Amino acid sequence: MFIEFPKVSGVIVEGMDQIRIPRMVTIRQNYDKSEIEDIPGHIVRIMEQELKDHSQFAGRRICVAVGSRGIPHLDVIVKTICSRLKEWGAKPFLIPAMGSHGGGTAQGQTEILAGYGITESAMGVPVTSSMEVVKYGELSNGTPLYCDKAAFESDGIVILNKVKPHTDFRGDHESGLAKMIAIGLAKHIGASAFHMQGFPEFSKRVPEAAELFLKKAPVAFGIGLVQNAYDQICAIEAAKPEDIMEMDKKLLKLAKDRLAVFKFNSLDVLVIDEIGKNISGYGQDPNVTGRANGSDESFKHILDLKKMVILGVTEESRHNGSGIAEADVTTLRCMRGIDWAQVWTNLITSTEIQGCKMPMYANSDREAVLLAIRCCNGIDFSRVRMARIKNTSRLHEIEVSEELFYSIEGREDIQLIRGPYEMEFDPDGNLI
Repeated sequence: MFIEFPKVSGVIVEGMDQIRIPRMVTIRQNYDKSEIEDIPGHIVRIMEQELKDHSQFAGRRICVAVGSRGIPHLDVIVKTICSRLKEWGAKPFLIPAMGSHGGGTAQGQTEILAGYGITESAMGVPVTSSMEVVKYGELSNGTPLYCDKAAFESDGIVILNKVKPHTDFRGDHESGLAKMIAIGLAKHIGASAFHMQGFPEFSKRVPEAAELFLKKAPVAFGIGLVQNAYDQICAIEAAKPEDIMEMDKKLLKLAKDRLAVFKFNSLDVLVIDEIGKNISGYGQDPNVTGRANGSDESFKHILDLKKMVILGVTEESRHNGSGIAEADVTTLRCMRGIDWAQVWTNLITSTEIQGCKMPMYANSDREAVLLAIRCCNGIDFSRVRMARIKNTSRLHEIEVSEELFYSIEGREDIQLIRGPYEMEFDPDGNLI
């Protein structure tokens, strides 16, 4: 469902003649760059090390569960796993394990996988996408637990996921293999039932669900990976079913250490070019911005941010603009490009419907930035602390205002690339 928002007209804003967009400089924020260069070779090694009895896979239908998170080289990772399984005599097939994403439909989830290059022809194995589930148990509070039917009825399930801090709660198991078990594999009906508990319950209920699943489902093994601050894979591990939870917990600690964050702690205005489900579950990562949809207060202390501008949604997100509610200002172009049915389906499933709110929008990028600056209380408009990023997973090279740069200049982990310069806009007022 796309909404034809009208162009803004007739709005009178006093004092706009005093507002100027500050000159910017491009800086590089330096982080740990270590990464895995030979990803296929690494995957083969860890599979051979952890899964020495290859005979257990011969002739077996093995289901590889693939999520919707943006992972570099995901198609290569999936194909390598499938190829090794076939060499062991297995008959692998793929399923989308992404809860309610893709509009909560089998077709939508197939399209998300295809957007990552994961198709039957490219992978050389079948892709089985269905919203049909089986109930395998209940939590201690009575919440029903579900699993994709094709996965549960297979001879073995491979749990594959990125491990990272969650956008709405804290715990030993956040966004990773345990959460994919509890929610991703549960499809729309299971994700909806699980989220009805509310995020404050997740730190306790996610591991409870995963432990029960590991007892009842035919889990073959798990593969977890971690990305560094440059969005490259820095760790990949494999684990037998009995070791999956410990691996998930260990990789989360590593993920938090490798998370990209700003080298400053306060901003008047943050401009984000794009948000998307491939970047973060909530479009933008609250571990970077401090703007979360859930109830965990810890995010609010990450960055002292007055106003946030969001300019667009990634192509990979397929018009799912979940997270746009955290913008103080956005643009007409962005609002018209969002499929609101996807947003509402996603956020109703999570029960966090405050995330469905629509922000103020301007006719152009330039107007949006000016409005955000204008609405910052108690600041000197000639000394605006502003930053512009592509998205919250790309923080190594960003733009900052002169005032902000002078406050961090001289740090060993900051490097000046170019500037100062004026921000450039096209004739329609959109950033170049």
